[in-house]
Amino acid sequence: MNPRTNPDSTDLSLADYRWLLGDEAESWLSRVAEGGETSPAVAARLRRELSAERTHLVLQQAELRRRAIGKFSKADQMFFSPLGLEQASDEIVARHKAKRFEPHGPRADLCCGIGGDALSLAADGPTVCVERDPALALMAGANLRVYERSRAEVVSGDATRLKLDAETSWHIDPDRRPEGHRTTDVRYHSPNRMAIEELLAEAPHGAIKLAPATVVPAAWARQAELQWIGRDRQCRQQVAWFGRLCKQPGTRRATVLQGRPGDDRHESRSVTGAPGKPTDFAERPGRYIFEPDAAVMAADLSGSLAADHALAALSRDGGYLTGDISIDDPMMSRFEVEEVLPFDRKRIRQLLSSRGIGSLEIKKRGVAEQPEQLRRKLRLKGPNSAVLILARPATSTLAILAHRQ
Repeated sequence: MNPRTNPDSTDLSLADYRWLLGDEAESWLSRVAEGGETSPAVAARLRRELSAERTHLVLQQAELRRRAIGKFSKADQMFFSPLGLEQASDEIVARHKAKRFEPHGPRADLCCGIGGDALSLAADGPTVCVERDPALALMAGANLRVYERSRAEVVSGDATRLKLDAETSWHIDPDRRPEGHRTTDVRYHSPNRMAIEELLAEAPHGAIKLAPATVVPAAWARQAELQWIGRDRQCRQQVAWFGRLCKQPGTRRATVLQGRPGDDRHESRSVTGAPGKPTDFAERPGRYIFEPDAAVMAADLSGSLAADHALAALSRDGGYLTGDISIDDPMMSRFEVEEVLPFDRKRIRQLLSSRGIGSLEIKKRGVAEQPEQLRRKLRLKGPNSAVLILARPATSTLAILAHRQ
């Protein structure tokens, strides 16, 4: 991460961050955590006894630790910046990626941030972690100690200046906001495309962490395996795997992970193939509708998923698949169809009223209707819940009443 554009470092000295990692700050963090919330009394005392900068750090850190619980099993002992937490790979995703690296072989985590990926990489091999922002480098070192990663070394500096042995496997998370706004163009990342390709020439076994929407250069797409990783119905990241980390050059993979931080067992399911695979088209829904996971959609592999299960597409973009057999697959959500009717607000309102539906999840593909506006017009009332799926399989929009399985 580039310190010029890291808003978390503004007006705070490195001495303040070193203090945050010490015993005095931890005693304050413990007091705040004991109450579960930042009580006015604790906040007032902080302001009396500490500088404004250190008060801010304690209050901010307590909140960040609470927010990080879904990402890290030891979040209550770790250190974060707001942007560092947002960009860090969670424990489950990082562990999945680390499995591609050769056991006990040398690794490097470049642009390591607060150490999300480094925690898993350093669990099974000596790992050099490089971070340009000195405050984040301090946090990464502290977090690695929390997880007892004794074979990890954190270096504060420019990742592109690290000389890598040709046998070292490396992971990099380039800054996607080098000019202050997010970009999915690798030419404007930091390090940029040219710098990353120089790394690949020096050490060919690399993994490049990217935003899901990033369109990689054509040369990368031919050489690398592109993987989109999803968890909790969100596509978390795209990874371009090179060298021996690449299983199938030139292919795409969508992977859905299941599990919670701290669990020893995590399940994964993947689908591979070429993007945009043609799919048979259904003009009417079958008994079940399936919605591919966000990672499948980001990878443009809904056609491959449909082929795996002999499903037809219900929407032109492959966002809904349909069939008459119930299929349990973590790669897609499943809905059982109850009623199908042409899209007509009055008829939909009458149907929902007759079913006593007061809680309605509205999903749509290729339809201009706005869910929140439609929900208000439907005047929902009753104890029951349902899902309303709006799709346009042919020339007209269908309203499909269903329930999630």
